[in-house]
Amino acid sequence: MTKTAPELPIDVDSETGIWTTDALPMLYVPRHFFVNNHVAIEEALGAEKYADILYHAGYKSAWHWCEKEAELHGMEGVDVFEHYMKRLSQRGWGIFVTEEIDLDAGTARVRLEHSAFVYQMGKVDRKIEYMFTGWFAGAMDQIMSARGSSLRTVAEQTQSGAEKGCEYGLFVVTPKN
Repeated sequence: MTKTAPELPIDVDSETGIWTTDALPMLYVPRHFFVNNHVAIEEALGAEKYADILYHAGYKSAWHWCEKEAELHGMEGVDVFEHYMKRLSQRGWGIFVTEEIDLDAGTARVRLEHSAFVYQMGKVDRKIEYMFTGWFAGAMDQIMSARGSSLRTVAEQTQSGAEKGCEYGLFVVTPKN
């Protein structure tokens, strides 16, 4: 294993202790802390209800992030989506690879390798990275909206690295019906 310093800009306010990256406040917590909290909430609410809550919250957050990052870095279109995948990857969630993206059609396909959830939870034989689905639709919709498109999307996880026989997660974004 080769180790490197973080590739994303991290600033810490010496007075408040607030961490920022690309002008957005951040939290830095151990993976086990986050995943253990995630699992506890899932057990209390049920996976389906929790997934629905996370979808909507993640959608809103991704929209906001893409809007702010596009403005900060002067980016648009696919470049914003790729920047988002890069930043997610740099933050330890896993490695996100855009396999396909078509903004005109409102479609994308994202592969997730080295999932933080799989590393923490193991091969539990179910889709466990559903937290990310709203992120992909929110990112796509913000980018398309910025281009003047009224098309909106929905995302779903079609496989997980936590499932038997699967080495990575896969997410598909398609237009809403």
